[in-house]
Amino acid sequence: MLRKDRGFTLIELLIVVAIIGIIAAIAIPNLLNAIDRGRQKRTMADMRTIGTAMESYAVDNNFYPKGQSGDVASTVETYLEPIYVRNVPAEDGWRNAFQAETDANGGEYTLQSYGKDGTDGGCVSGNTTTSFDEDICFSNGSFTQWPEGRQQ
Repeated sequence: MLRKDRGFTLIELLIVVAIIGIIAAIAIPNLLNAIDRGRQKRTMADMRTIGTAMESYAVDNNFYPKGQSGDVASTVETYLEPIYVRNVPAEDGWRNAFQAETDANGGEYTLQSYGKDGTDGGCVSGNTTTSFDEDICFSNGSFTQWPEGRQQ
C-alpha cells in the first residue's frame, strides 16, 4: 500500500512534544540554579571590591569610615568614590542593597548581602552556607560567612 500524503501523524507529533517537555523539565531547574550561582559569585566579587576600597581608605587614613551603619550607598560610598573605587556597587546580584557597618572608632567594618530572599539572617563568623537565601558576610578583608558546596 503506497502512502500518497506526506507529513507527520498525530502520534509522531505527540511523541516529539513529550520529548521536548522532558528535556525542558530537566534543563530549566539547572538553568535557574546556574543563574543564582552567577548572582552569588557577582555578589562576592562586588563585596571584595568594596572591601578592597575600604582597606585602601584605611591605609590612607589609619581607620575605616567611623560609626557608619546602613546600606552602602548612604554610608560609605561618599568616603570611597571616586578615589578608591570609581563606582561603589550598591546592590548585590539579587538587587538587594549591600549593608555596611563600621564601629565608632573606625577599627572594624562588616559588609553584608542578605542573599536571594532579601531578609537579614545575621552573620556567623566562620559559617559556610548551603542556601541562596543565607547571608554573605565580608569583614575586615575576608569573608566570615560564605557559600560552599551545592546551593539550594
